[in-house]
Amino acid sequence: MGDMDPHIFAVAEEAYKQMARDERNQSIIVSGESGAGKTVSAKYAMRYFATVSGSASEANVEEKVLASNPIMESIGNAKTTRNDNSSRFGKYIEIGFDKRHRIIGANMRTYLLEKSRVVFQAEEERNYHIFYQLCASARLPEFKMLRLGDANNFHYTKQGGSPVIEGVDDAKEMAQTRQACTLLGISESYQMGIFRILAGILHLGNVGFMSRDSDSCTIPPKHEPLSIFCDLMAVDFEEMCHWLCHRKLATAAETYIKPISKLQATNARDALAKHIYAKLFNWIVDHVNQVLHSAVKQHSFIGVLDIYGFETFEINSFEQFCINYANEKLQQQFNMHVFKLEQEEYMKEQIPWTLIDFYDNQPCINLIESKLGILDLLDEECKMPKGTDDTWAQKLYNTHLNKCALFEKPRLSNKAFIIQHFADKVEYQCEGFLEKNKDTVFEEQIKVLKSSKFKMLPELFQDDEKAISPSSAASSGRTLLTRTPAKPTKGRPGQAAKEHKKTVGHQFRNSLHLLMETLNATTPHYVRCIKPNDFKFPFTFDEKRAVQQLRACGVLETIRISAAGFPSRWTYQEFFSRYRVLMKQKDVLSERKQTCKNVLEKLIQDKDKYQFGKTKIFFRAGQVAYLEKLRADKLRAACIRIQKTIRGWLLRKKFLRMRKAAITVQRYVRGHQARCYAKFLRRTKATTIIQKYWRMYVIRRRYKIWRTATIVLQSYLRGYLARNRYRKILREHKAVIIQKWVRGWLARTYYKRSMHAIIYLQCCFRRMMAKRELKKLKIEARSVERYKKLHIGMENKIMQLQRKVDEQNKDYKCLMEKLTSLEGIYNSETEKLRSDLERLQLSEEEAKIATGRVLSLQEEIAKLRKDLEQTQCEKKSIEECADRYKQETEQLVSNLKEENTLLKQEKEALNHLIVEQAKEMTETMEKKLIEETKQLELDLNDERLRYQNLLNEFSRLEERYDDLKEEMTLMVNVPKPGHKRTDSTHSSNESEYTFSSEIAETEDIPSRTEEPSEKKVPLDMSLFLKLQKRVTELEQEKQVMQDELDRKEEQVLRSKAKEEERPQIRGAELEYESLKRQELESENKKLKNELNELRKALSEKSAPEVTAPGAPAYRVLMEQLTSVSEELDVRKEEVLILRSQLVSQKEAIQPKDDKNTMTDSTILLEDVQKMKDKGEIAQAYIGLKETNRLLESQLQSQKRSHENEAEALRGEIQSLKEENNRQQQLLAQNLQLPPEARIEASLQHEITRLTNENLDLMEQLEKQDKTVRKLKKQLKVFAKKIGELEVGQMENISPGQIIDEPIRPVNIPRKEKDFQGMLEYKKEDEQKLVKNLILELKPRGVAVNLIPGLPAYILFMCVRHADYLNDDQKVRSLLTSTINSIKKVLKKRGDDFETVSFWLSNTCRFLHCLKQYSGEEGFMKHNTSRQNEHCLTNFDLAEYRQVLSDLAIQIYQQLVRVLENILQPMIVSGMLEHETIQGVSGVKPTGLRKRTSSIADEGTYTLDSILRQLNSFHSVMCQHGMDPELIKQVVKQMFYIVGAVTLNNLLLRKDMCSWSKGMQIRYNVSQLEEWLRDKNLMNSGAKETLEPLIQAAQLLQVKKKTDDDAEAICSMCNALTTAQIVKVLNLYTPVNEFEERVSVSFIRTIQMRLRDRKDSPQLLMDAKHIFPVTFPFNPSSLALETIQIPASLGLGFISRV
Repeated sequence: MGDMDPHIFAVAEEAYKQMARDERNQSIIVSGESGAGKTVSAKYAMRYFATVSGSASEANVEEKVLASNPIMESIGNAKTTRNDNSSRFGKYIEIGFDKRHRIIGANMRTYLLEKSRVVFQAEEERNYHIFYQLCASARLPEFKMLRLGDANNFHYTKQGGSPVIEGVDDAKEMAQTRQACTLLGISESYQMGIFRILAGILHLGNVGFMSRDSDSCTIPPKHEPLSIFCDLMAVDFEEMCHWLCHRKLATAAETYIKPISKLQATNARDALAKHIYAKLFNWIVDHVNQVLHSAVKQHSFIGVLDIYGFETFEINSFEQFCINYANEKLQQQFNMHVFKLEQEEYMKEQIPWTLIDFYDNQPCINLIESKLGILDLLDEECKMPKGTDDTWAQKLYNTHLNKCALFEKPRLSNKAFIIQHFADKVEYQCEGFLEKNKDTVFEEQIKVLKSSKFKMLPELFQDDEKAISPSSAASSGRTLLTRTPAKPTKGRPGQAAKEHKKTVGHQFRNSLHLLMETLNATTPHYVRCIKPNDFKFPFTFDEKRAVQQLRACGVLETIRISAAGFPSRWTYQEFFSRYRVLMKQKDVLSERKQTCKNVLEKLIQDKDKYQFGKTKIFFRAGQVAYLEKLRADKLRAACIRIQKTIRGWLLRKKFLRMRKAAITVQRYVRGHQARCYAKFLRRTKATTIIQKYWRMYVIRRRYKIWRTATIVLQSYLRGYLARNRYRKILREHKAVIIQKWVRGWLARTYYKRSMHAIIYLQCCFRRMMAKRELKKLKIEARSVERYKKLHIGMENKIMQLQRKVDEQNKDYKCLMEKLTSLEGIYNSETEKLRSDLERLQLSEEEAKIATGRVLSLQEEIAKLRKDLEQTQCEKKSIEECADRYKQETEQLVSNLKEENTLLKQEKEALNHLIVEQAKEMTETMEKKLIEETKQLELDLNDERLRYQNLLNEFSRLEERYDDLKEEMTLMVNVPKPGHKRTDSTHSSNESEYTFSSEIAETEDIPSRTEEPSEKKVPLDMSLFLKLQKRVTELEQEKQVMQDELDRKEEQVLRSKAKEEERPQIRGAELEYESLKRQELESENKKLKNELNELRKALSEKSAPEVTAPGAPAYRVLMEQLTSVSEELDVRKEEVLILRSQLVSQKEAIQPKDDKNTMTDSTILLEDVQKMKDKGEIAQAYIGLKETNRLLESQLQSQKRSHENEAEALRGEIQSLKEENNRQQQLLAQNLQLPPEARIEASLQHEITRLTNENLDLMEQLEKQDKTVRKLKKQLKVFAKKIGELEVGQMENISPGQIIDEPIRPVNIPRKEKDFQGMLEYKKEDEQKLVKNLILELKPRGVAVNLIPGLPAYILFMCVRHADYLNDDQKVRSLLTSTINSIKKVLKKRGDDFETVSFWLSNTCRFLHCLKQYSGEEGFMKHNTSRQNEHCLTNFDLAEYRQVLSDLAIQIYQQLVRVLENILQPMIVSGMLEHETIQGVSGVKPTGLRKRTSSIADEGTYTLDSILRQLNSFHSVMCQHGMDPELIKQVVKQMFYIVGAVTLNNLLLRKDMCSWSKGMQIRYNVSQLEEWLRDKNLMNSGAKETLEPLIQAAQLLQVKKKTDDDAEAICSMCNALTTAQIVKVLNLYTPVNEFEERVSVSFIRTIQMRLRDRKDSPQLLMDAKHIFPVTFPFNPSSLALETIQIPASLGLGFISRV
């Protein structure tokens, strides 16, 4: 077992063997941190000894030794935050053996029981297990007298708030404890006595005190917990009640009985409980030792030391100090033993060796136990009459501070000290050290217990030294109740006992020295327990914590010495026996040492790998493994040869035996088969005969039954059919009558509708014919002379015509809106008619039922009349009876009619009731549906959160797999000796580019070898210079385009002026243009007329059937509307083209010389004269009036613009005034500061100013870039139009020909939509596409210069083309490469917010494109007809949509982590520490240091910094075109992080819990809400995440005195947990005079009111929580055929399809 991997049984076996072989005592030292498994390891070691050795007698001593473990665990172990079964005492068990090495007995020594745990437990911790085992077994009949209950009912067991350990049944553990007690010989009476004492301790903890005044208290009469305690302990109630509230003070001459305060009484009660428990613990240990003690002389022993590990908590006290002191001693013993033994072995074997140094922790031990050490000073302070923890702390500071390097003082406390232990630094709180070191309890209380009638209780205090509390008599508040004469000194044993009583620290030091002597006298064996993690999680290993523990316990130092030396060693005989197979016969000599030397020289060539000692051979690391490989190869070859021969012989023998047996079996089997076959033939024949007769009988019987049933069915069916035929004839007769009337009504209605539609169609046709006739007449009426008169002001008329077309377009839109409204009205009316029709049908059915009844009554009346006529004919005497009978029948009919009316009323009432019930049911169902919907939404969010967490874990494991794969590749590709080492940044880049995709690997392999290593600083500088150069180029381009635009406008103005001066030159041109204008006017008039007719047709409400969908008139109307809209679009394009033609023609006409201008002026004068002659002065006057109006409107607009500019200037002046005032305030504040702080404040202010200016300049630059892009687009459009016009009309035309030749009609170009929205690329260009579009793309340039989501659109257009080609491999390859490349980019630049945001936006857009064009009806609702044509046709990419959705979730979580890392350092400083409202905080609380000063020196963050960062995040996401819903979710997550971190720090810092700080927090939260309003994000749910922080701030500001205040706090703080509310109230610190500290009673009132609230016991919020993210479908309105691919992307190899 010793050759196997390390195991606790191997260590125990080694100790047992050494004890038997060397006849020397052994020790097993089990050490490690708390929760590492020391107690379990010790139990397994003891179990091994008990199993291997057995016992020397029939008393089964080994079972008793093992049975002591459950008892000691139940009374000495407890749950802590680090371990569910932590040993709160140390124990050293000596297992005794006789000469035959069998167990004969055992002895146990305990060290430093943690008595304070009996009365106090920290949060999430428990008391000792035995108390909870008792409470869990309280229902047992033998425990009824203990009057126990649930653990939450006792003060000593409910303080930790965690009474149950998961996976542990306390009741079963109690049964095991009792069984172990019985096995150890503890009788039932003693067991019940132990349980009575433990139950009494629990009831003692519930004893409460009431304050009479500040110096005295009392216990209520007949106090139940105290009476139960007295009954269990069998002591007097009054006496115990008296001494719990009083104490006796003895002076030199008198004895005083003094009342004590409530706090002192509580402490005395707790001290008594601790004392009782400690005595009971020692009694149980003594009893166990008595049972395990053996009368046989002990020959040797093995000691197992299970002592507490190194501990460090948030609050460390006297117990942790003693525990860590013991661990220091054990670590020193380990160092001395292990390191010295290793080096002594080398010296003894005379191996060449250089001694090395190792860490010695003797200075730390001297600091604790030496003269004037910590323990000496503690004992000295305990002897002082007025010694306190504070004076002891000052003595420590004066003695050791700045004198001992291992002793430090905390910065923020004067009541604590820090010791640098071998494992870590530990801060100890001085409070309680003196009290715990004294371990005092009142003598009078002990005397009361000694006088108990319960026999077992006095036994506990037999050897008790009387530890009386210090009798420092205070003169104030003392009442002399009894006075007794002073006794002589001789008769006062208590005085001597008090003077000579040793402190707890002194006793522990002595017992520790005794333990060290025992361990040094034995051969030690060490078991180092390593704790895998600090959270008690299974299958979770924290490498850093494990290495830290290994370093702390000296294992790494031991490994270092072993690695430097020879870790493997063999004796010569062992080596010869082991490796004899590697030697030949001639190599074996008589001398073993020489034989081993010869063999090693042949096997290992390097002589430095081994050394020969006197008795052993020492090997370097790895050599033994090499020898084992050689030995295994040799043995394997020999084994194969032996196996080959033996297996052949065995198989041959087996084959012969099997062959003989098979022949015999075949003979018998064939005979048996022949007999079975003959028997089968006989049975088959008999069966056939039986089946023949049986089937005949069954079929005959079934036929008879069917025949009888058929006859019966036919009789009933024929009767049923006859009755149905009669009913059908009657129903058809009635239906014919109804059809007659309905068909008549339908025929009349159809005739009217047809006539109306025919008349309407005739009108439309006649109108169309009239239009054609009118057009012919107008063409005939046109002449050239008329067009010459109308050419004046043609341009203005064209503009008016364009405005008319726009107005008509608006009218068309209004008409469409009216049409939709009419359709809605029509639908509502049809619904009403349907409801009326259903109601009429119901009434019709009721009428049918009533008519049926009337008909039946009429038939009866007719029968009666017939009978009456017969009786009149037969007998005239019966006429009177017949008349009377007739009257009775009429009365019966009237009664039936009345009953019918009553039934109708009841039916209506029932219908009304049913309707009301239906309404109520619908309302209840709607409420239930809403509640179930909310619950389902919560469940969906939970499932989504789990799925996203699993996805996050999967991505983390995937990254881990990639890293391991990279490490494997690096291990395989070991560099050669001549290889030159590259820079670390280069290697990191290579590792990032190593990805699982085969395509990525093939692409990156050559690039890795060629890329040079670059540094980061030059790269950033060059990038900055490039950006600066690019900005200047863009500004220059903008200026050039602006100049070109101005030049074009000037040319247009000049051409207009020249055109007005020279009207004769372009007569022929204007004739054609006036002709075109005339046609446009006529067409517009026709359109107006048609629109008016359509309005009239829609306004007619008398015939709604005409406008019904599907009617002929409705179809005609829709056709007319579509034709009108198409005609309007065509006319708009023609007007624009005419205007461009007019501009080009104006530019083509140039002035020739000055003569022409003179002639032009004369021509103008002649024209004016003609105007006067012809009476056109009125028209000129009208034109001047219009010009004046235009100028007035221009002046009005300029005036308004000047007023706006003046208002803006006033606002700037006001802002400058405010800035000036703020600067003056800052200057005044800076002048009050010292010179150093003034310089730092001015620098800080200058930095913030420059940052703001930089942000403003960046915004201006972005606006300029947008303007430049807009102007570029306009310039391209103008250039394209001018080029088309010049090519179409100015080709081969000189200026002279323009005047002479007539101008032909203008060809209006039509837009050809031949682009299908697809991109084609070759298969080999796929890597280049991914590289240029994803890997090397810079998000900033794309976000500024291109449309949002352009990479996603390009990728989708490529996928569309692959889908169009039906190339499955190409689609999958492109999608896989895209996903892997995005992951690679995020892995490389995952810390850059812009990169992560950019790819999140593009991934979502790609996902939306796959959905929008998937062809599914749910995603095609918002598409245009053109977009529906672009849908995918061959492949269903739903699986890839899920993969992209998962990738988007991973990117979103990475985005959250990035912004969390950016915001984390800002939150505490900006939200809590920075004073946004100056002067509110006032004076800091006393005793607290100003923590903000140190932070301010380093550069503090303010709320403005947080808001600027939020603005930066929001602007980046908006630039990248992220979905608005996704932006809301990101903002919600950011605000949750801000609120959670702020609240957590508020709960952990006492200096922040004040009224003024609450006001600051409220102001900061309002600023964040204002930011949400400015960004229109109030409905994002971000405000709700700040609710806990808002309520915490309100809690700091509200009143906290009365019960009404408590009720208000409980109703207000619904978002805070009970623990958080109580924590804030406890930490509340008054700063000003008007504030008061929160009283304890008020806090208890709050706790009582909130005890029924079911919330989490967790104090802090989970700042790492990430809300589940959703990606709502957001279709794009952008047409794929309009997307242009910029040249900057380097995608020239892609062609548009």
